[in-house]
Amino acid sequence: MAGCATLHTGHAAVAATAAKTSSKPQRRSGSPDGTRRSLHALALPATEPILRGVSSEPKSGRRVWLASGVVAASAAAFPIHRWLDARDVPPSGRRGALRRDPAGVLDLREGFRYRILERSGGRMSDGGVVPIRPDGMACFDVPGEGWVLTRNHEVPLRFPCIGEPAYDPRAGGGVTRLVLDPQTLERRSSNLLLAGTAMNCSGGATPDGWLSCEEAVDSGHGFVFLCDPRAERAQPPVRLDALGRFRHEAAAYDPESGVIYLTEDRPDGCLYRFVPHRAARPFEGRLEALSLGPRAVDTSDWPRGRRAEVTWIALEHVTPEDDVLRHRAQAQGAASFKRGEGACASEGALHFCATTGGPIGAGQIFRLDGDTLEVLAASTDRAEMDMPDNVTLSPDGALFFVEDGPGHDCLRAVEPDGEVVTLARNAASEGELTGVCFSPDGRALFLNMQEDGLTVVIEGDFAAFAPS
Repeated sequence: MAGCATLHTGHAAVAATAAKTSSKPQRRSGSPDGTRRSLHALALPATEPILRGVSSEPKSGRRVWLASGVVAASAAAFPIHRWLDARDVPPSGRRGALRRDPAGVLDLREGFRYRILERSGGRMSDGGVVPIRPDGMACFDVPGEGWVLTRNHEVPLRFPCIGEPAYDPRAGGGVTRLVLDPQTLERRSSNLLLAGTAMNCSGGATPDGWLSCEEAVDSGHGFVFLCDPRAERAQPPVRLDALGRFRHEAAAYDPESGVIYLTEDRPDGCLYRFVPHRAARPFEGRLEALSLGPRAVDTSDWPRGRRAEVTWIALEHVTPEDDVLRHRAQAQGAASFKRGEGACASEGALHFCATTGGPIGAGQIFRLDGDTLEVLAASTDRAEMDMPDNVTLSPDGALFFVEDGPGHDCLRAVEPDGEVVTLARNAASEGELTGVCFSPDGRALFLNMQEDGLTVVIEGDFAAFAPS
C-alpha cells in the first residue's frame, strides 16, 4: 500500500515451530525497587526516538490523495459546554442510581460530572476535520505538551480518505490525537496521526506508541499500525506484520514482560499473544494462540467463576491472504472466544471481554493471570451488563468497561466480588460508548460516544471502586 512502512523483522514472521510453548514469557526487569510496573502513568520522552527498531520510511507505490471533504457527524447538535454536575439534576430511576442530564448527552451517577472535549465535524489544529465514529483511545503523558489522547476512528472502506500520507486512499479510517492541559483538562490542540486504514476499532498503549488495530480484513487490511503520540502531523503508516493479519480488536501491552495480547472480533475468535525476542526490538518475535487442551475449546457458554489452565501454541504464516488464521490455530488446539473485544493488562494480569459470550449471550469478562484463565463476570441480566466492549483499569486497580449493546449503552465498574455498578449512560442515542481510558493521575476518565461523534471527559470519585 502507498505510504506504508511495513515492519520486516530479522527473523521469520513467527517462530518456525507449532509446538506448545510456556505460558510464562520471561519477565522484564521492573522499576529499580523491584515493584511491578503499570501503564497508567506512562510518560513518553519529549524528543528521543520512540519507534524502536521500526523503519518509518514510506514505501513507493500507489499514489495517495487528500480527500476534499469529510463526512460530518450529527454531533454538531451537541455544543461543547460547561462541566455538567450530576448533582444538579433529578434522579432518573433505579438503574444504577443515575441522574438525568438536562442536555440529553450523558446521564451520570451522583457525584460525577462531564464535559465534551471535541466532536466530529469540528476543526482540528492542523486544519483537518475531526473524523466520524471515534473508537479506541489511550492517554499518554508527553513532557512539554501535556496529556495526549490517541483516538481511533472506526470508518470502513469506501469512505473518503481523511488525509495523507495514506496507507490506502480508498479507506476512511485512521487515528487522531487530542492534546489536553493536565490541570484544566482544556483542549490545547488536535491533529491527524494516521490515515487510509479501515475500521480502526480498539488498540493499546505501549512505551513505543499507540497500537491501532484494524477490524476490517478486506483489500489488504486487517493489521496493527504503530503511531507516535508526539507527532503534530500525520505520519507515514507503520504496519506491524508480526502481530498478525486477522479481524483485530484490542492490543494490551504487559509492562512486566513486553508481551502484547491481541483479541479477535469473531464469534469464533482466538486470543493471541505476541512475544518479542528481545526488548530492544519489541516488534520482532512470535505470535501465539491460547489453548485450553489438545482440542479446540469453545468458551462461549462459560459462567462466572469457571477456571482453566492455559498453554500457548506458536503460529506460522501469520499474515494469510484470507481470514483463516483462527482456523489454523484452532486446528492445533486453540480455544475460541465469542467476539473478543476490549483488553487491558497490568501487574502481569490480563482482562478482556467476549462481548456476546456467557449464559444469555450478553457478555463475559475474563481474567488471565499466569497460567490460569477465569471468567470474572458473565451477564445474566442485560440491565446489569449488556455486551461489554472496551475495558480499562484505573491506577487504583478498579476495572471499568463500556458497552456496545442494542439499547442505551453504559459505563460500568466491576467490583472485586464480580458485581457490576453503573456510572454513566448514553442519553443522546443508542450508539455505543468506546475508548474508555484514564488520565495518568486517575482523576479523569475519557470516553467516546461513537455514533454521536463526541469525545468526553468525566470526573468523579473513581477510587471508590478500587479493590480494598
